[in-house]
Amino acid sequence: MIRVCARLVRFLARLGGAVRLPRATRARRRTAQAVMLGAVLALAPATWTHAVADSRLRTTADVPARDVAVVFGAGLWKGRPTPYLAHRLDTAAELHRSGKVKVVLVTGDNSRAEYDEPDAMRAYLTARGVPDDRIVSDYAGFDTWDSCVRAKKIFGVDRAVLVTQDFHVERAVALCGAAGVESYGVGVAEPHDATWYYGGARELFAAGKAALDAALRPDPRFLGDREPGVTEALASAR
Repeated sequence: MIRVCARLVRFLARLGGAVRLPRATRARRRTAQAVMLGAVLALAPATWTHAVADSRLRTTADVPARDVAVVFGAGLWKGRPTPYLAHRLDTAAELHRSGKVKVVLVTGDNSRAEYDEPDAMRAYLTARGVPDDRIVSDYAGFDTWDSCVRAKKIFGVDRAVLVTQDFHVERAVALCGAAGVESYGVGVAEPHDATWYYGGARELFAAGKAALDAALRPDPRFLGDREPGVTEALASAR
C-alpha cells in the first residue's frame, strides 16, 4: 500500500507538470490532485484491514471450530447490552450451542463502578444457555487493540473466533493478527440504518489508529498479570 501511494504521488506530480496551463487552471489542478492524494492516504488503512482480513471472514455455519470466541463490548443501555452488543452475544451463544466454540471471552469496559460491560455480557449469555463456567471476563478491554493484546498476553489465547458487527470485523481480525492471535471473524449483519452507517463511517477513521497500533504495538491501557480464566474454563469443558 505504501508503494502504491508513492507511485500515485509521482503520477500526480508528472500529471501536474505535463501540460502548460493558465495559472488559475493549474491551481485548480493542484487542488484536485491534493484532494485525490488525501483520499488515497485516508483510505489506505482501511484497505490494509480489508486485505489482511478478507480471507478470514466466515459465517456461524462455516467458521472453523476454535476453543475460544472473543466478543467485543459495544455499550450498555440502563445496565443491559445495547441491541448491537446483544446481537454479538446471540451469535456467540449460537456458536457455543453448535459446538464451534467451547469458551466465550467477553471483553469490555469496566472503568467505572456503575458501568460494567463484561458482567452484563455474562448475564446475557447465561440467560441464553451458556454455562457460567464457560464464560471468561476481561474487564479492561477498552478498545479493540487492548482486547486483542490482552486476549493473547493475559488470557493465553492463541487462536479464536472473533464476534462483532460486519463493519468492525475486518479491523478486529487485522488487529488480533498483529497481536499474535490467529483468528477468524464472524460479522453480525445489521439493518442499514443510521447506526450502521455511523459505524461504517467511524471505521474509516478507526482504521488509521489500527494501522498505527499494528505498526507500533503499544501496551494496552492496563495490562496486569496473567490470568488463568480461559485455561480453567477449557479444562472444565473437557
